[in-house]
Amino acid sequence: MGQNYIVTLGEIMLRLKSPGHEKLLQSPSLEATFGGGESNVAVSLANYDLNARYVTALPVNSIGDSCVQFLRSMNVDTSCIIRQGDRIGVYFLEIGSGPRPSKVIYDRSHSAISEAGIADFDWDGIFKNAKWFHITGITPALSQKNADLSIFAVKKAKEKGLTVSCDLNFRKKLWKYGKSAPEVMAQLMPYIDVVIANEEDIQKSLGMSIDQKIGGSKLSAEKYENLARHLLTSYSNVQTVAITLRESYSADHNGWAAIGLSRGDSHAVFSKKYDLKDIVDRVGGGDSFGGALIYGLFSKKPLQDALEFAVAASALKHTIPGDINRVSIAEVTALMQGDSSGRVQR
Repeated sequence: MGQNYIVTLGEIMLRLKSPGHEKLLQSPSLEATFGGGESNVAVSLANYDLNARYVTALPVNSIGDSCVQFLRSMNVDTSCIIRQGDRIGVYFLEIGSGPRPSKVIYDRSHSAISEAGIADFDWDGIFKNAKWFHITGITPALSQKNADLSIFAVKKAKEKGLTVSCDLNFRKKLWKYGKSAPEVMAQLMPYIDVVIANEEDIQKSLGMSIDQKIGGSKLSAEKYENLARHLLTSYSNVQTVAITLRESYSADHNGWAAIGLSRGDSHAVFSKKYDLKDIVDRVGGGDSFGGALIYGLFSKKPLQDALEFAVAASALKHTIPGDINRVSIAEVTALMQGDSSGRVQR
């Protein structure tokens, strides 16, 4: 792909998880890794042999150093990460099982990125040789500074002719600085070409509604297509909408599929549905879908093919501990072609 970079911007956090399926601090140990919506996407893209550049702010300390080293080890371009601020954001994770849901506790107030402003970044450097820019609804939820930063970034990306994607990623626990999600996201949406979301994201982030209970074990495909059309009608700049369809039977048993609709198409496209049993870690599942979808669209695949690749990649992520997806194009393709037996490959 030469110098055609895909740029992502957001917060990467220190992830502290209780061992196995234990409750938090049930035993006096936590597993430490790194993860965040936009960095997870960047790692997926690098796994698919694309040039991924990740932008954030990290403190000048050994944890910040380790985070940069981790990203570099995953072949992500870290040249535009700025080093300033006092702390890295942290989140604590407890993986659920059966009827007990997984739980996330955030400790990310006053993190380096949440206190970073527009002037702290070299925007010409960030978008040098770039073709695509990806952001999520998490970053503008962190602080007013980050809302301003996000709006500026999408405008700048469009000025430079980039395709802009946004995973709406509604996080109720983060919108605490006095602005509502629809109030802020409405300012980003006019600059977005590709929207990635689930039904809750669209309803809570954009204030749109369908007659469909959020979550649950039975989802109406027709209502999701209507929701996608409603979004395309509301924002004339949006070219493609991809909505993930998760049927949650328990913490470790989900149905998983997606719907995609592009402007001008008479019908939405639907992916194959995967029955995900014995889920290992669903955190980062949506990010793995987003990264794989961007790969497909960036590679000029038809929407149906891009959607199938994204759903298959994300199905595999549910089997992998940690925030990031660690699969290759070949592994995703094998699952798409029906190799789901789990037999040992020798």
